[in-house]
Amino acid sequence: MRSRMSTFSVLSIVLMVMAANAVSYAAARVTPPGKSHALDPHATLSDYLVFAAFNNPGLEAAFDRWKAGLERIPQARSLPDPRFSYRYFIREVETRVGPQRQAFELSQMMPWFGKLDLAGKVAAQAAQADYHAYEGAKRSLFLEVKNAYYDLYFLGRSLAVTQEHVNLLIHLDEVVRARYRAAAASQPDMIKVQVELGKLEDRLKTLRDLAGPTKARLNAALNRPVTALLEIPMDISLPEKALSEEALFDRLDRTHPKLLALSTTARQHRLATDLAKKAYRPDLTVGLSYVDIGEAPFGAMTPDSGQDVVGAAVSLNIPLRHKRLSARVREQKLRQLSAQKERQDLTNRLHARLKLDLYHLRDAQRKRNLYGDTLLPKAQEALTVTEAAFRNGSGSFLELIDAQRVTLEFQLAHARAGADHGRSLAALEFMVGDLAAPHTTTGTSPKP
Repeated sequence: MRSRMSTFSVLSIVLMVMAANAVSYAAARVTPPGKSHALDPHATLSDYLVFAAFNNPGLEAAFDRWKAGLERIPQARSLPDPRFSYRYFIREVETRVGPQRQAFELSQMMPWFGKLDLAGKVAAQAAQADYHAYEGAKRSLFLEVKNAYYDLYFLGRSLAVTQEHVNLLIHLDEVVRARYRAAAASQPDMIKVQVELGKLEDRLKTLRDLAGPTKARLNAALNRPVTALLEIPMDISLPEKALSEEALFDRLDRTHPKLLALSTTARQHRLATDLAKKAYRPDLTVGLSYVDIGEAPFGAMTPDSGQDVVGAAVSLNIPLRHKRLSARVREQKLRQLSAQKERQDLTNRLHARLKLDLYHLRDAQRKRNLYGDTLLPKAQEALTVTEAAFRNGSGSFLELIDAQRVTLEFQLAHARAGADHGRSLAALEFMVGDLAAPHTTTGTSPKP
């Protein structure tokens, strides 16, 4: 049984080290030498995610913590350092065969059977928890990049749509002024178009001022200077496939990094409990000593005169402090129980959050389809008809302004629904992982 447990522990360690090396190798292939703030001007969201994964210092810190955790495993499995002692007799001890002049001792403490194996498993579980923390940090970073990207998209669409309507109103202003000079339009019409134009120009200035902070947010996640150039995306591609709630909840339970970290922590404390119980067993110390013996005063008459002494020693520590040892066992049991209850509490909260995220996703999809397929085409058609009626004198300017305002608001609402759709998908992938990836169960060994 002990042999099988030891083999499993060694295999877990090897798999984790291989995973760390695989991630390092991938970074070496993708990341150029040194840190670079250069990015393709036509970069896609996928390009931003890859760039952030290899350049964000917060994610690098989490990765280094995981690798540091892996280094604790060989430390925990290693024997304590051997102990060397030297003794010099200031007053030589006289013996039958001669005086003892100096002594050398070398000893090695041997923990009770299974202690080192359990200590290695505890360290391996701690490193596994660090890995899940790294995965959680990566998901959080990707969520931040995606949200900033979709905010930048909405800003770009808002700028383009608003500018389009500003140009339309500028043209209408010229038309109204010409008709006013020809006594075909009233002064209130001219004032009305100027008021609407002033409102849209103010909105346009606000949007342009917002571009800097929005780009800075994305640049910060990418570890680039906040003033670095970024192209504003004008179009996004979002999947609209059916999602099974049952499958998503199952995937959440199996893949969410915080849940996995708490499960790993519970296993760590269960193993630590077994290790604490081993403290009731004594540790064995074996030693070898050598005593330098001088010549006896009457060496010729003393058999074995001046012959050095070599000895072996065995000692055991006596674990008498049962109160302290019992407290250590109870501590680890309570920590295990705490991690299990914390996981259950987090599961309940994450299930409720996933339910809300699914509502936001479906609501954004519905609004995006409603504005894109129904409301916006009708509003644009109404604007075209109203503008034609105004030009031939059969329509009022107030109707034209109202149609133009409705079209603008529908265009902005469509862009907003697209951005909300993207953010909702990002929130869902933060909870359950990449929706395009196949459903897999995360085991005890990390996958890069």
